[in-house]
Amino acid sequence: MDIRCTELSTWAKRRIAGLLNVPECEGVVEVVSGDASFRRYFRLLLPNSVTIGLGEGLDRLSTKSVILVDAPPAHENSREFVAVAGLLRDAGLRTPRVLAVDYDLGFMLLEDFGDELYLPQLIEDQHTDSLYGAAIESLLKLQSRADSSKLPPFDRARIRTELTLFDNWFCQRFLGLELSAEEIALLDRTWTFLENAALVQSQVCVHRDYHSRNLMVLQGAHGIGPGVIDFQDAVSGPYTYDLVSLLRDCYIVWPSTRVKQWALGYAARAKALGIIREDVSEQQFLRDFDLMGLQRHIKVIGIFCRLNIRDGKRRYMDDIPLVIDYLVCVARAHPELADFLHWFETKAQPLANAKLASYKEQPL
Repeated sequence: MDIRCTELSTWAKRRIAGLLNVPECEGVVEVVSGDASFRRYFRLLLPNSVTIGLGEGLDRLSTKSVILVDAPPAHENSREFVAVAGLLRDAGLRTPRVLAVDYDLGFMLLEDFGDELYLPQLIEDQHTDSLYGAAIESLLKLQSRADSSKLPPFDRARIRTELTLFDNWFCQRFLGLELSAEEIALLDRTWTFLENAALVQSQVCVHRDYHSRNLMVLQGAHGIGPGVIDFQDAVSGPYTYDLVSLLRDCYIVWPSTRVKQWALGYAARAKALGIIREDVSEQQFLRDFDLMGLQRHIKVIGIFCRLNIRDGKRRYMDDIPLVIDYLVCVARAHPELADFLHWFETKAQPLANAKLASYKEQPL
């Protein structure tokens, strides 16, 4: 156990003892996971079930375990995490309750949602329609109730920063490409097109990573809203961003007819709630959905390469082929992207296929 983990464990047990008004707290700390950031998660298993008061006039939490978060202040913004958790909870989403936090140390004590992520059940195709239905209902609550003015805007500069992860980490660092002036201009035109498509959409509260590894099934209940995690990067942005993150997930793929059915079901509910204007046609909605997904998947390819090259998290490379498939399939459906698609299919994709194939053969 490293020094920060030891310090986090000591801090958490002291805070729980204070919450319970007892001299000391015993328990066993186990690793839960790291994620795609610098945060690490641990679970404190308590010897007995306890009831923790959450403040005067608030509810109480009965639990046998709590989650400890190590979020180094140099890299992670715990204040943002706590603020967004409250914003989403006020909108009716189920985010972990924050039991204690030390912003200077970068330590948090959270309600434990367990380990049952959406992804394993979706892979087995168990309760899939119910799970997606619940996730979409939670998304609609977020978009119709949360005050997006409290979040930073997903503006042109932020969108461009995401897209250029593809230039820097995928093209240059992973593929080893020296982009020519013509290629740089092509990518610039494409990114501008995608930025424009995103910025004209209705702007709502956006989780920004709303997918099967950040949604949790709580207590085996399939018909209720999921537990929502990893929300601290929320922004005010396009209404299709979270929907396409959910339905064109980077970790699981569904037939296009099924995705379209779920997406149109969302659209009908979103219109009824005033999230989408009534005059937005099905064709326009699906175009918004496609182009937002393309922006996200281009960004994700860059992020996965960065996680591998900079952070040594090689497991994300296995997910790049699916993301590339999304990119190609969507780009083929939109003539405005013909030049980009031709460049990608004739130059970038063959290099990527070869690199990814050889990469799989390397020992871990």
